[in-house]
Amino acid sequence: MIDAYEDPGVPDTRGGWHYLWWLVLRQPLRSLAGAVLGSVWMVLLAAQPYLMARAVDDGLVPGRLGVLAWWTAAMFVTGSVNAWLSIMRHRTMTRVRMDAHFRTVKVVVGHVVRLGAALPRRAGAGEVVTIGVGDVQTLAQALTVVGPGVGSVVVYLVVAGVLLSVSAPLAAVVLLGLPTIALVTGPLTLRLQGAETEYRDRQGVLAARIGDLAGGLRVLNGLGGKGLFADAFREDSRRLRAQGYRVGAAASWVQALGVGLPTLFLAVVTWLAARLAAGGEISVGELVAVYGYVAVLIGPVAFFVLMAYDLNRGVVAARRVVRLLRLEPEPDEGTRCAPDGPAELHDPASGVRVVPGRLTALAATRPADAAAVVDRLGRYGPTDATWGGVRLDAVPLDAVRARVLVADNEADLFAGPLREMVAAEGPTDEAALRRAVYAAAAEDVVRGLPDGLDSAVAGQGRSLSGGQRQRIRLVRALLADPEVLLAVEPTSALDAHTEATVAERLRGAREGRTTVLTTTSPLVLDRADTVPFLVDGKVAARGPHQVLLAREPGYRALMARATEEADAEEADADETDAEEAVR
Repeated sequence: MIDAYEDPGVPDTRGGWHYLWWLVLRQPLRSLAGAVLGSVWMVLLAAQPYLMARAVDDGLVPGRLGVLAWWTAAMFVTGSVNAWLSIMRHRTMTRVRMDAHFRTVKVVVGHVVRLGAALPRRAGAGEVVTIGVGDVQTLAQALTVVGPGVGSVVVYLVVAGVLLSVSAPLAAVVLLGLPTIALVTGPLTLRLQGAETEYRDRQGVLAARIGDLAGGLRVLNGLGGKGLFADAFREDSRRLRAQGYRVGAAASWVQALGVGLPTLFLAVVTWLAARLAAGGEISVGELVAVYGYVAVLIGPVAFFVLMAYDLNRGVVAARRVVRLLRLEPEPDEGTRCAPDGPAELHDPASGVRVVPGRLTALAATRPADAAAVVDRLGRYGPTDATWGGVRLDAVPLDAVRARVLVADNEADLFAGPLREMVAAEGPTDEAALRRAVYAAAAEDVVRGLPDGLDSAVAGQGRSLSGGQRQRIRLVRALLADPEVLLAVEPTSALDAHTEATVAERLRGAREGRTTVLTTTSPLVLDRADTVPFLVDGKVAARGPHQVLLAREPGYRALMARATEEADAEEADADETDAEEAVR
């Protein structure tokens, strides 16, 4: 099975079927072992009726007790060997499925990492979640065809050959039975594939809505849009449920036919064999053997139907994986060298200029405009920004990432000890870690945890409050100590006292380093060296906070509105805390 550190290989992304075949070829010996064990296991199942027929015809004769004992012993040994083969077949196929599962996970995760910041713009969160939660397991299950699937074909041909030596009509019925079943179930499996594809797509959309709802419920509630969003979510849920019913209808027919048709098949062949035995054309032992052969065939024939069901679902899942794997990372064709030292960042689209070694705070009438400037200065998406006079997109991306860090206020936090959560590049100096905690005013967060920095924290910091998560993200950014730090709303979830403390300490911690913050907080803006004021995405004025307050009416209005909103949010937070205390 694939090792955690093993290279998963280069997947075949030409289509769903190609990807499934690639998963088989990545483990050829195990797949071959599964096919051989499955084939031998099923053939030995079919051998039991033959041994029973010999025991009836040769052993149930007066004076031939030894012959009966011989054939009985042969049946016991064959059954014992087959039981062991069944165990080995099951273990082998479990490893085949697990390898396909984990290999796909490694391929998808590796590709997502390569896509980096391009992923949210190229694929929805719901699609990625659906792949990880359901599609990987579904396509791994489809590889069951490698073992029992091959074995079913082999035993089907072997039994047909044996029946040919007993009766040509019986062999003809067996050989024609499978194509007949395929003709009956084929249209249903194709219909199931189409319904399953649409269901998976709708499931991805709904998962994305759930993510949006979880991340923006407070904002939606404040804007009065919660009801509208709930209505849209309810409608999407209704459509998904209806599509699920369509998938279930097709699947139920496929599964019902998988049980019913083989049983009907058994009845027809048994009736013909009984007629032949009554006419003296075959012996009683051969009648028993025919019944045994057909009883054995119920499993393979039923599996053919269910195999088509699993393969169709697996192909649908594999196509979703392939669709994600076909997404290309943003091209990195940088040929220019990065500046040798600290240099000015300039965003022509907005007119923002960032002087090296200074604390710059972007204040915008629309927060999204300030965030867009940060994206361009950090080279997240198309940009014509320059760095020391050199276009950012002409500098190799690795060089940009090594020196310019964008710290988003909703960046992911991975589960684990707090110490590891903030040390993105591995073990770090204890003194540096303490300084970063102090600069982010996060000492109370550390003190509040049972084991301090060694305390385990849930993924995304779910065990922490919003303000605590924000300060932990800031600790991580400060600990990285980049040459250029671009932070998006790093104090938006903090109360006024904590925000003022963070602003003061942040200035000292980043002394002499280039730092850009997006904020509308007067407490933070007052400590910045310069404040570019953005109106409709363009710099309308630039200067210290107090100068802009005195000279720019629009800036004063923005500060007044920001203060009112901050007071309202703090009052809401106090009310919520009081309600929780009462409860």
